[in-house]
Amino acid sequence: MSNETHHVAVPGASPKPARYANQAVRLLKEHGYRVTPIHPRFEEIEGLPVANRLAEVPRPVDTLTLYVGPARLEPQIAELVALAPGRVIFNPGTESKAFQAALDEAGIEWFEACTLVMLRTNQF
Repeated sequence: MSNETHHVAVPGASPKPARYANQAVRLLKEHGYRVTPIHPRFEEIEGLPVANRLAEVPRPVDTLTLYVGPARLEPQIAELVALAPGRVIFNPGTESKAFQAALDEAGIEWFEACTLVMLRTNQF
């Protein structure tokens, strides 16, 4: 799969350049990935249209890279699993045993890693 066709959804995307979530959106975009930032209150982040709700995220989702803590993730587990992403990356601080168990049950690959490091070391 080429970068241009690989769709990455980013829950917790931020318009603030200092935030890791914003850096991830920028770096994914620079690497040529199709990126959908997800945030309930913004229309655009880094020049990309934002999905305000999970239901608005275009399908299919190849990678879901998380920048939302477990307290905000866990009420959305069913919706996140329904996105049927090819894989889920739990960035530092987003780890959720409940969500990981739901992904295991759904047969969706997940791992704990840093998207920024993965991109910078060609492991994404």
